[in-house]
Amino acid sequence: MVEQSFWDMLRAKRDSLTKSGAIVADYLMQHAEDAQYLSISSLAKSCGVAEATIFRFCRSLGFQGYNEMKIALAKATATASPVALKLEPGVDTQTLCNHAYTMAVEALNATRNVLDPEAIDHAATLLQRARQVYCLGQGGSQVLAGDIWARFSMLSTKFRTAGDSHMQAITASLMGPEDVVLFISYSGCTRDMMDTLHIAKDNGAKVILITHYDDAPGAALADVVLLCGATESPLDSGSIPAKLAMLFVANVLVLRYTLDNQELANLSLSRTSQALGNKLL
Repeated sequence: MVEQSFWDMLRAKRDSLTKSGAIVADYLMQHAEDAQYLSISSLAKSCGVAEATIFRFCRSLGFQGYNEMKIALAKATATASPVALKLEPGVDTQTLCNHAYTMAVEALNATRNVLDPEAIDHAATLLQRARQVYCLGQGGSQVLAGDIWARFSMLSTKFRTAGDSHMQAITASLMGPEDVVLFISYSGCTRDMMDTLHIAKDNGAKVILITHYDDAPGAALADVVLLCGATESPLDSGSIPAKLAMLFVANVLVLRYTLDNQELANLSLSRTSQALGNKLL
């Protein structure tokens, strides 16, 4: 059975949509390529409707939720757009290198443009005052969280991490007002993340969130939001340029924390480097 495209589904349901639903449909038809990158909150704001209207629109087309609709929209947009086909299977490797370089630079530049220095300063202050800092994430973001924790662990033993969502929930349940969560989530709207952050906040912990969407549900629970400006298609979840951009944000935070604790950082880096020296051939 051939899968029905997003545009076919929209055309089939167009006459049965509510007035608000028709507004959403018109917006998607006019801004298809940009809309695939929007959060549900951003799309609702752009259309001048409530988030519940967006959800009902998705259900009226036969989708379970917003993310499923975005994936279908991205597929339809990729099929219609020749730009998405600029990298053919037979392309030479030098072109691939140039393409990857361009994507990485664009992701870093976009992030530099949206990253708020005051937010970095605020986050660094929370880290300095914290008893313990837990670097957390899920899926590919959990790998990033581990990398960020590994870097901070060269400076202090108060930086920690936890395993899957179950271990993160357990960890959050034992936090207190002196603790900080540094959570990595491009979307800022995964269920497991929200569960963990709700538990942490209920126990008084502070939250720093690295995300792409300042209107994501997770941002509402965060004391500080550090924005990643890289765009990521629903068809390319976990893209390396987006990961580079989030690591860039983390690196700025590491540098700010290090410079604000220069004497301790110098001592820690000296001791940890010496400890690792014997590991090298």
